[in-house]
Amino acid sequence: MKKHIITIGKTQVSAFLGGLVDWALLIFLTDYCHVFYTFSIIIAGFVGAVINFTINRYWSFKATNEQKRIQASKFFIMVLGSIFFKSTGTTLLTQNTRLNYKISKLLMDFIVSFGFNFPLQKYWIFRK
Repeated sequence: MKKHIITIGKTQVSAFLGGLVDWALLIFLTDYCHVFYTFSIIIAGFVGAVINFTINRYWSFKATNEQKRIQASKFFIMVLGSIFFKSTGTTLLTQNTRLNYKISKLLMDFIVSFGFNFPLQKYWIFRK
């Protein structure tokens, strides 16, 4: 149980660091480059995912036994789903509730991170 809690903590640090880059790039693209936020989420999501994958592989899960290519392929599939849920959810939430896209994105990040990304990473991508 203690090991599981530590792993969750590490994955959240990893998600935070990847998310910080994701968030900064989202704001930059949307507010300064005038890219529609749905597209900014997609672009920023892929950049944040590379950071998240690297940290999780070497630190959070210490899962260097399996070939990087196999893990990266699985991670890419998860990222496609994650970005789909985040971009679609943020767009729907923003348009239907009139929330600022930044608040909608934070809510979707939380839901997708715990409900989709973590289980796939722990039990499929980086399982030992």
